[in-house]
Amino acid sequence: MAILPALARRLAASAAMSLLVALAAFTVAAGGAGTPAMAQQPQPDQGPANRLFVQAMQMIRQADNTYDIAEESRFLKEADRLLNEIVVKYPDSALAVQLVTNQFVGDFDFFEFRSRIRSLVCNEPMTSLCFLHRVAEMLPPVETPIAAARWDWLSLAVAYNTIGDTARAKEIIAPFVSAVRRGAASDGAGQDLFVARALALMGQNQLALDITRQIPECSTRIYNLADIAKAAAWRGDMALAGQLAEEAKAYATARNCSWELGLVAQTLLRAGKEGAARTLFLNTVETQFSKFRETKTDCCPPELAVAAAELGDTNLALGLLRTVQDENPWTIPAVLGRIARRSDASVALSYAEQVQDLDIRGEALAELIEAALKRGDPTSANELMKRLTRLVDDSAGRRPGLLAQKAKAEKVMYGDDRWRKSFQGSLNAADRASNFVRRDIGAPLLAALVRIETGLPMLD
Repeated sequence: MAILPALARRLAASAAMSLLVALAAFTVAAGGAGTPAMAQQPQPDQGPANRLFVQAMQMIRQADNTYDIAEESRFLKEADRLLNEIVVKYPDSALAVQLVTNQFVGDFDFFEFRSRIRSLVCNEPMTSLCFLHRVAEMLPPVETPIAAARWDWLSLAVAYNTIGDTARAKEIIAPFVSAVRRGAASDGAGQDLFVARALALMGQNQLALDITRQIPECSTRIYNLADIAKAAAWRGDMALAGQLAEEAKAYATARNCSWELGLVAQTLLRAGKEGAARTLFLNTVETQFSKFRETKTDCCPPELAVAAAELGDTNLALGLLRTVQDENPWTIPAVLGRIARRSDASVALSYAEQVQDLDIRGEALAELIEAALKRGDPTSANELMKRLTRLVDDSAGRRPGLLAQKAKAEKVMYGDDRWRKSFQGSLNAADRASNFVRRDIGAPLLAALVRIETGLPMLD
């Protein structure tokens, strides 16, 4: 019985479309002679555009009248081609203006139609492009003109670029780049950081550096340089990674940057300069502890805990982690995963089991699974996977973040496509969740998906 209202709506929409097509056809046949003034001033370029529009509406009507998914897709894509042809071939026509500005043409909503075209990727619901489309539907819309950082949408751009739809990626990121160029995002509030990082992850190093080198503030400048260097290292460009590590170190020294030196140490280490990284790190830790003893305020930045784990100092890493994890819970999986890769797996697991937040614990377990496999210890990886699966089962499929971490672990563990079922489950759980959850879950889901597709923590 639930099908009947939907079918009625579909038939009503089809009837409305038939009327629109008939009216548009009448306009074409009449040559636009609706009034004497129009008859006296014919516009010859309107006729071809109108004809293409009528053809497009006929394609949409045929799509609405079929139950065959492949046929519906074919009709809609042909309609999309015809509408784009209006814009390209007849840009001076009234129809072209209405389409590019997303105005209604009669009752035809071009913006809604474009959304329908994009949703065609979900004719194959288990593909990564469908997953991306579903995440995009969850994200709060971007306010224009852009004046605030939106890492969720920039993550979406990186994800599309990574998975292969570069046109969609450029369409998403272009307004953010434009905002930076206009100076709308140059106040040090985070926009520059996000845009430059996204560009670097999309392979646009020079543009990312151009933005970064105009930023005078320590934290954003160093974060950007570190992220651009990280992306270069992932692509195998160690020369650029080393150059940027030295640039970050020089800038931090010249500007007396403090906690940012933890990032510089990580960047030097990633560039293969372990000696310089270790020296800088130890000096930074000593300075931070001295300040802490003097001021009795917060001890140390979370970046130092991550750097300590990367350098293999387990006790210091865990000590620092305890001081920062409440305000920076992302450090827990980051630190524990690095410790486990250094063979202190039992210590890392004991710490992970004490984490109260289930999503964070699940992410930590996923990191430990990958670490175990990298150590060549599949037995431990299998036991950790059982623990993660129990967490997911106990949540009864209600925690999208936890399901995404299971999908990430399955990809590393098995190397096949069984992760797709878990990731689809995470999207389904997000669809059922509150608006509050849906608002915040987009970026973590994108981070997990890109990690699955690339094997790199690009958006973590």
